[in-house]
Amino acid sequence: MRAADRGYTRWGLILPFLALPVVVLGVLIIGLFLWAWSDDDESRGGTRAGATATVPCTEALAFGAAERPATARARDCTVQRGIDTSYSAVLRMPREDVRDWLRETYPNGPEARTGGGACGALCLDVTHENGLPGTAEAHVVQVRVEYENAETALVRFSAFTM
Repeated sequence: MRAADRGYTRWGLILPFLALPVVVLGVLIIGLFLWAWSDDDESRGGTRAGATATVPCTEALAFGAAERPATARARDCTVQRGIDTSYSAVLRMPREDVRDWLRETYPNGPEARTGGGACGALCLDVTHENGLPGTAEAHVVQVRVEYENAETALVRFSAFTM
């Protein structure tokens, strides 16, 4: 054996071929971990947890077992999903129709109360325990009414799970 061949092994040729699958497998495992760890559901066709998304107003109201009154204009209807789900809608309708709509929508619920302050001109809180219809997916419905003028009411509707 020559002196120059001393210490020479065939591992110098084999080692790169063995290292390549290990590197590829490592990259795949790290990529899978990062994908699973990310909170970006939008890339998978959904909305990010906690993000607010615009939805049809019929969907927002139906979550709380309500329908849009014929005399109302609905706008700003959204959903926020996370641990719980929360829908909201803003309705503008004749002031004189608000109480009747609430009574028809939640006939077994409590009477709407006047409160002022955080309540606004009129408030209603309905749960399954106090009259929320069985068709509601929400656990709680809150309605806050502000009178804009002598004829028009701004109704803030929210329905959510707990």
